[in-house]
Amino acid sequence: MAARRGRAGDPRAGFRGPAAEPGPAVPQGLIRAARKSGQLNLSGRSLSEVPQHVWRINLDTPEEAHQNLSFGAADRWWEQTDLTKLILASNKLQCLSEDVKLLPALTVLDVHDNQLTSLPSALGELENLQKLDVSHNKLKSVPEELMQLSHLKSLLLHHNELSCLPDGFGQLVSLEELDLSNNHLTDIPTSFALLINLVRLNLACNQLKDLPADISAMKSLRQLDCTKNYLETVPSKLATMASLEQLYLRKNKLRSLPEFPSCKLLKELHAGENQIEILNAENLKHLNSLSVLELRDNKIKSVPDEITLLQKLERLDLANNDISRLPYTLGNLPQLKFLALEGNPLRTIRRDLLQKGTQELLKYLRSKIQDDVTRPNEEPPVTAMTLPSESRINMHAITSLKLLEYSEKQAAVIPDEMFNAVRSNPVTTVNFSKNQLNEIPPRIVELKDSVCDVNLGFNKISSISLELCMLHKLTHLDIRFVTCVGLPFALTYFHAFLNQPSVTAGRAGTVQPGAEQAQGDLIHVDKHLRGGCREDGARLFQRCPVPGPEATGTH
Repeated sequence: MAARRGRAGDPRAGFRGPAAEPGPAVPQGLIRAARKSGQLNLSGRSLSEVPQHVWRINLDTPEEAHQNLSFGAADRWWEQTDLTKLILASNKLQCLSEDVKLLPALTVLDVHDNQLTSLPSALGELENLQKLDVSHNKLKSVPEELMQLSHLKSLLLHHNELSCLPDGFGQLVSLEELDLSNNHLTDIPTSFALLINLVRLNLACNQLKDLPADISAMKSLRQLDCTKNYLETVPSKLATMASLEQLYLRKNKLRSLPEFPSCKLLKELHAGENQIEILNAENLKHLNSLSVLELRDNKIKSVPDEITLLQKLERLDLANNDISRLPYTLGNLPQLKFLALEGNPLRTIRRDLLQKGTQELLKYLRSKIQDDVTRPNEEPPVTAMTLPSESRINMHAITSLKLLEYSEKQAAVIPDEMFNAVRSNPVTTVNFSKNQLNEIPPRIVELKDSVCDVNLGFNKISSISLELCMLHKLTHLDIRFVTCVGLPFALTYFHAFLNQPSVTAGRAGTVQPGAEQAQGDLIHVDKHLRGGCREDGARLFQRCPVPGPEATGTH
């Protein structure tokens, strides 16, 4: 009867629409625990909206306060803790209420994996927020108010539908992690340059055609991921990012790599699935810390010998390129554990060897180095791609072994093309032995800043001239078994900066007695060498006792 009277006395009776479908209830036990811990996890509960009492958890008087008047330690509801962490992930939320501002103490808000199409501007009022995860939603834009979160350290926006970003992004000065991958971005705001505390930046799977050069101002950036965009070039200033440790450039349209003069800490470089044709020494020579180099699925035709400077390299992926030959010294990389070469037209490595694994492949490459050392005079085969000027020149010996070799040719002069082939390569050893040279080749002075070992044995050189004095780093001179009278049996070349240089001398046949023997058999030494070339550091040539016919001395 009372119930009937209540309905009859209600003037709105009969005008109400059907009651809304209530969402799954939030257990009061979770709410009570959240008041004590400051953390509330409501993930995976199929919520289509956030219950109002969640937003007002620190404002409304708890229900238990009206039911429980005890003062036990476990029931002190008035000693509640402000909510600092709220997880709403993996629900069915299509929007967030502006009432989120009623939780000003929040430091972590996680709403990833929902159906959000926008974010409330009230988020900008959560001044204590440090981590915001809104990934895996349907966001098309980011509210400008979000740029007010000056304490935000982690912002995860990946897997949304963003096509642009607010210009004021640089205001998030505390940001350390920013993930924008898997969106529809076509450019990056120049204000990114102000994110000087950013450590990790993920731009993968967007529609970027270039990167702003100002990105190099991110002095703290360690990880940059630009995988799967439309990049054709990389700003040269990127190479000035001294803190960069990981760089991902895979699946773009790059034709070359930048130089990395300042990236001393770079450990991983991933640039596979591009259109890179040339790998220059300049791309590699500064990367002393590199442990992973991934260049698979490009159009690289050759690998520079300078790759052996990467002494910390552990993984090298060169699969599916156009490489026909490798520098054998690759086998000497001490840390290399993985080497992928399949899909290349290699001429010197059998296919079955590639299938035996990295260690067998490295062992083979090391054996080929030994072959080069034991057969230094063997000239490389002449192919259709060999330049005429290089047909007599072992370029591998020059670039890898740092050896300029032209011996046993019975030549009266050393061809200019030999010296031309050196170019800027720092040759340390010269072997011109077993020829018919009458004088020291004048162009040997071009090697003065690098050569330390010179072999002129078995020639007809009759005088020591100024050219040798110019070789600042010479530590060993070999003039054994010269066939003409007039050369000393042994000389000591003393360099002001080196302690134990040596000259190896001797001669074939029998020494005839006479004045030459008494004088050490020296017919002519250039006046600049007598007493020393002090201006070039060479101080003295000394005569040594006449050795026997078979003698070879080193001092």
